[in-house]
Amino acid sequence: MKSDRCQHYGVDPSKLPRHVAIIMDGNGRWAKKRLMNRVNGHEKGSETVRLIVTLCRELGIEVLTLYAFSTENWSRPQAEVDALMGLLKRFIVSERESLKDQGIRLSAIGQKKRLPLDVRQEFDTTVAYTASNQGMCLNLALSYGGREEIAYAVRKIALKVKSRKLSPENITEKSVADYLYTSNIPDPDMIIRTGGEMRLSNFLLWQSAYSELFFTQTLWPDFTEQEFIEMVKDYQNRDRRFGKVLCSSNDGSQQQF
Repeated sequence: MKSDRCQHYGVDPSKLPRHVAIIMDGNGRWAKKRLMNRVNGHEKGSETVRLIVTLCRELGIEVLTLYAFSTENWSRPQAEVDALMGLLKRFIVSERESLKDQGIRLSAIGQKKRLPLDVRQEFDTTVAYTASNQGMCLNLALSYGGREEIAYAVRKIALKVKSRKLSPENITEKSVADYLYTSNIPDPDMIIRTGGEMRLSNFLLWQSAYSELFFTQTLWPDFTEQEFIEMVKDYQNRDRRFGKVLCSSNDGSQQQF
């Protein structure tokens, strides 16, 4: 039961983030520190992925988005790109039964068509195999870029305007959100970045407007369940006002305005 696992970790089940997004940074540096190939770092990082995915499922978090491969990552050395695609394919295949058994549904955001055909085929197979799962959504950002996503939405809206199915004065924030890759999932409540950098690096730029941000020096392969739990506890103690002001009423209660 979700409440039992939350109690085990000392987490309040009534204040869980619905959507957690993670920038998994530091695989290459982890390997370099150990005089290993960067690919070894990515392989070690995949073990951390398994730990955190399982933990989020146990806690009852609805959506976990992992920044797996950015549009900028295509400019890395071809050997590393090929290795990353191979690792992604192995992960998608090897975790298929585990995702099914845990009730986790797999999805993706980004330019999936840029992925190698064999990777896309295996990914689509796992998506179809887990489509009926309701326990959690594991959302992989693949060939993803936040600016490109916004441009994609703008192009879609422009076509609507051109065909006179939408008037410019009726374009709202919701209109834009409806054409983003993430139109069917809530905005992230928490965004975590490992590896010591303190920036979003083109990740969920529109959706992160009111996300709580967490940065850690820990390299992704060394990121632990306990550190994740401590961040969730920190999140639960934060005052999320979404730009509003807390005011006290005459009866002593507080309301947002």
